[in-house]
Amino acid sequence: MDGLRVVPTRRHGRERLYIYLPDGGNVAWYDRETARVHLLSEDRRDEVLQALGPFVTGPVTVGPPPVPTPAELARLTLHPDDDLAPNRPGEALLIALERAPAPAHRLRPDPRRRELAAEQATGTALDRLDGAGWNTLHSLPLPGGDRLHHLLIGPGGLFALHVLPARRQRVRIADPLVALGRRAPRPLLRRVRADADRASHALTAQVRPVLVLVGPAHVSVTAPPRSVRVLTDRELPEVGRTGGVLKPADVEALHAMARDRATWKRL
Repeated sequence: MDGLRVVPTRRHGRERLYIYLPDGGNVAWYDRETARVHLLSEDRRDEVLQALGPFVTGPVTVGPPPVPTPAELARLTLHPDDDLAPNRPGEALLIALERAPAPAHRLRPDPRRRELAAEQATGTALDRLDGAGWNTLHSLPLPGGDRLHHLLIGPGGLFALHVLPARRQRVRIADPLVALGRRAPRPLLRRVRADADRASHALTAQVRPVLVLVGPAHVSVTAPPRSVRVLTDRELPEVGRTGGVLKPADVEALHAMARDRATWKRL
């Protein structure tokens, strides 16, 4: 029993606890909203309930799961180490800060902290779209050490979001250049487009690039950037009001593919 692993996840605004064997096989999951334990293996009932003990309060019902969708079946085959859905916003930055924290007496704040705060704020805004049929994956690793800050999948299509912390600063955009405050412009939009192109290749579906500016004082754009949508963090809910591109089954299938680490290793 000690080998069972409980992993919390959140999908479509619903919280679940998945219970895995030491080899990564799934034996059950607990749906908080319905207070039901879905058992895949009846002979492990007692072990599963004991593993869930610290996480569950009140009475629960126990029984076999409903017939799973193809997307659910694909998810159940994933080893926990290959499932990217539990990644937190800024996961890679959190790990980097834990492994190599900034010196205690640093004269200037660690810029990674600003980046992390911006990604967390964006992630929180995106997670609010779950109830409208959207799925968000955070901090997806790409070959070569790069990563997608956020991938949004829903009725309006797929969006690769790159986050730029711009708190109280002026932002000037002249495709492909982006200038933040008094800093020299850099061709950031090329990277935003390249990340979306890589995601499109991995998922064999169109992924649209989005640059998210978090907390800017003012934004000036000389001309609309080619193929890149520029939004502030306050404008993110606009994405959730789009639709007519993907059916719910397509959203589920693409989400199942995107959460699998192997999908991105093929790039």
